[in-house]
Order: sequence, then structure tokens, then C-alpha cells
Amino acid sequence: MELRAVSKRFGGVQALRDVDLAVRQGSIHALVGENGAGKSTLGKIIAGAHRHDSGEMLVDGRPVAYGSPREALADGIALIAQELSLVPGLSVMENVLLGTEAHRLGMLDARTMRRRFGELEELGFNLPADVPVGSLRMADQQKVEILRAVAREVRLIVMDEPTTSLTPDEAERLFAVIRDQAARGTTIIYISHALESVLELCEEVTVLRDGQVVRTTPAARQTVEGLVTAMIGRSLGAIFPPKQPPASDAPVVLSVRGLATSGWVRGVSFDVRGGEILGLAGLIGSGRSEIARAIAGAERREAGTIEIDQQPVRINSPREAVRRGVALLPESRKAQGLVLGNSVLDNVTLPHMHAFQRGGVVLRSRQRARVQEVCDQVGVRAPTLSGSVSSLSGGNQQKVMFAKWLCRPPRVLIADEPTRGVDVAAKHAIYELLVGLAARGMAILLISSELEEVLELAHRVLVMRRGRIAGELDQADEKAVLRLAFGTAEPQSGAR
Repeated sequence: MELRAVSKRFGGVQALRDVDLAVRQGSIHALVGENGAGKSTLGKIIAGAHRHDSGEMLVDGRPVAYGSPREALADGIALIAQELSLVPGLSVMENVLLGTEAHRLGMLDARTMRRRFGELEELGFNLPADVPVGSLRMADQQKVEILRAVAREVRLIVMDEPTTSLTPDEAERLFAVIRDQAARGTTIIYISHALESVLELCEEVTVLRDGQVVRTTPAARQTVEGLVTAMIGRSLGAIFPPKQPPASDAPVVLSVRGLATSGWVRGVSFDVRGGEILGLAGLIGSGRSEIARAIAGAERREAGTIEIDQQPVRINSPREAVRRGVALLPESRKAQGLVLGNSVLDNVTLPHMHAFQRGGVVLRSRQRARVQEVCDQVGVRAPTLSGSVSSLSGGNQQKVMFAKWLCRPPRVLIADEPTRGVDVAAKHAIYELLVGLAARGMAILLISSELEEVLELAHRVLVMRRGRIAGELDQADEKAVLRLAFGTAEPQSGAR
């Protein structure tokens, strides 16, 4: 695969400018850069999801210009996109084999398909063949997408943030699959913000900044700090801002007692004070997101009470949660957080339209002024507020979700995986934003699969295991959290 002076523009935004890239067959080649640097756009051009405006793309030395992902797939190129593209109503097996189904006498050959799926399951992802994909958690949907690319037996796979929903063990399993595919001659273009993993896994690294290639070098000659400096043009320094403890007399803003859901969660109780960041740690599937959704009215509670500012409240829907001052930043911006086809303006004000109306008429100037103010506050980089959110980078989409809830600041912010799929500079900005919101008295419940985020940002950490709180840690460290999460430590007195 070779690209020569490839450029791409979206409206007034120059996404790529004169990009040169050469990828050797059977290699694992990384693309890194800030959100908006052009990595995903470049990957989509290679896989036929976008068409370049100028320049030349060559596969095996012959010029190509794919008009669709189907054309690229027919030429042996597949894309695992950052935003998953699964069919929720179809089963896991049907999604994995979609487009490559076995037929016999004009009918689907179920026996052959099941055998092929069984062979793929030897990779160790442990997915149920007949369960609808829409019922799976995000991490398992990510595995389905990966298996589908492997099932197509292509010769080049573009992987855009394939580990964002995976646990460390699952990510290591994926790395083994990637290495095995490369050893068989499959070329991997690996796009990721996890720079440590990039250096461990990849052979070469291309750094992009503002749509241009900064450099391509062997991974063995790189460091994380060197990549960050190349990506953003400066050294970032300490990524986590210093903690600011809440006032000793800070009141309890959120109180949860005996929370239970129809899923995992059973008998969970905790308090969050104003100005406090309470971390919720645990393995994927331990019940963390279910707690967040139950408090925010997005999942039905079977039992339990919620108090806001010492007042009992009934929250049976997200609308009621917003009215009571509770906001949820969900783990999937595509499926739960944003209306991607709508503008930045509409997304930010969607839950708050009553505040921008008079006599049923939307006060556009007031709406636009407020949205511009909060977008500036959280650092959204968008060419226009009227542009579609889908045209923004992942980091800017994530910031738009923050802007939506800061348009009318809540008393309680539940942030579920707030830095998923964003680059190191965007992470730094989000960390500063969370610490700043807490300093102004907001109560924050932080959920993250990146244990370092929880340990560095939270004042206290609750560790979840099998739907219950296994322990509460004031001075948390990684080993203590993992012992509780895996059940190798005795439940602590703070467990509920």
C-alpha cells in the first residue's frame, strides 16, 4: 500500500494535505496523532469509505480509487472503524459472517457457517453465536467487529481504535491475533491513542499533525514522550492535574441507598459530596455502567432510593434526571450520547430547549451565544456550530457531549468512560475540565476502564465486583483495586 500526495477536504476543513505513506506487506504500521489530525480519514480512504480529492493511491504497485468499502473489500482491504457498524438485530454469527455467508443450492448453509464461526472462536473471544448483537455490551460488540474482519480473510486490515472497549487481558488477546495475522502475511494499519501499546505492537509509526505527515520511523526508535511531542508540537508535561480535595464541610449532593437493577446490580449504596470526584472501578461487566444508567433514569431500578441535596427524588427517565440536576455522559457517544447527523448547536441544546424559547419560538441568538460560550469553555474545535457533529473528530465529539451538559450545569455529573477514543491532548483537557467542575462544587461520579484515570482523578474509589461494591478505598493503588475487582482480597468494611 502506497499513498502519494493524497489530500482530502470536507467543506472548509482540510482533513489531509499531501500525505505520503508506504506500508510494507505483512507489517503492523501505526498511525498516531491528535484527534482531528487526519488518522481516521486516512484509514477510511484506504478502505474505500472516503475518496481522496487529489494524489494517488497504489496497491501492489497499481493505482486504485475505491468508490466504496465494498470495492475495497473485493480487493482484499477491510476496515474496523472507530464507530462500530454492526446490525443490532442479527446474531453474533450472522454479523461476523455478513457478506461472506456460505450457500448451498441457493440457501444459506447453516452447518458450514457454524463450523467457520467455531474456527474463529478458537481466537479466544468467547462470543455466543446466536445472541443478537444489539444485546451485547460495547466490549463484546467490538470483538464481533474484529472477528468479522478476520473472517473475511483479507490481506490488509485498517484497525481504528480497536481496543477502546476491551479489558487489558482482552487487548492482549487481540494483539496476539494481530501478530498471528501479520505472520501469515496480512498487513495491519493500526490507529490508536494508546501509545504504549503502539510501541509494543507495531513495527513502524507514522505521526500526523493537522492533516500532514510529520514523520515515519521504526517504533523501536520511539518513546511515548517523543510521539506526544511530534503529535502536538510541544511537550505535554504532567497529564493529570493536581487533585483539589473537597471542603471538609462539603454537603452530600448525591446519596444512593440499596440500589438494585434487573441486571447485575444488587444493594449498592454510596454518597458523593459537592466538589468530590468519586471513582467507580471494576472489571467490564461488574455493573459500573448499570449503576450510572439507573441513577440517570436510563435503566429501570428494581429497588433503592436516591437523594439530591438531602431531598428524596423519583427518577424514572432521563428527562426527570435532567430536571433534578443529574446528567449522564454515556460510554458510547454514537449510540447514546449524540445525534450525529445533527449540528453542534442542536446537540448542545437538545435537553435544554425550554430555556431558549419564548412563546414557542426558539430564540436563536440566545441559543447560539450560549452554545458558543460552552464550546469555548470545553475547547470544541469546529469550523461552524451549524455543521454536523459527525464531521468532527472523536475528541471534539466527546467535548460536544460535555458542552451539552454544561449548557445548564447539573448538580451531579456521571461521566462513564469520558476519554474513550480521544488523544492524549484531549484527555489532558478533559481531566482539567473534570477537576475544574469539581472545584466549583459539582459532585462527579467517574467510571473508567483506564485504572490510572480513576486513581489519579478520584478522591475516593469504590471497587465493583459482580454487581456489588467489593470495597471502598481512600488511598487507592492499582494492586488494591485489582485484588478487590478479581475477588482475591477480603471485602472491606466499606463494601455495600
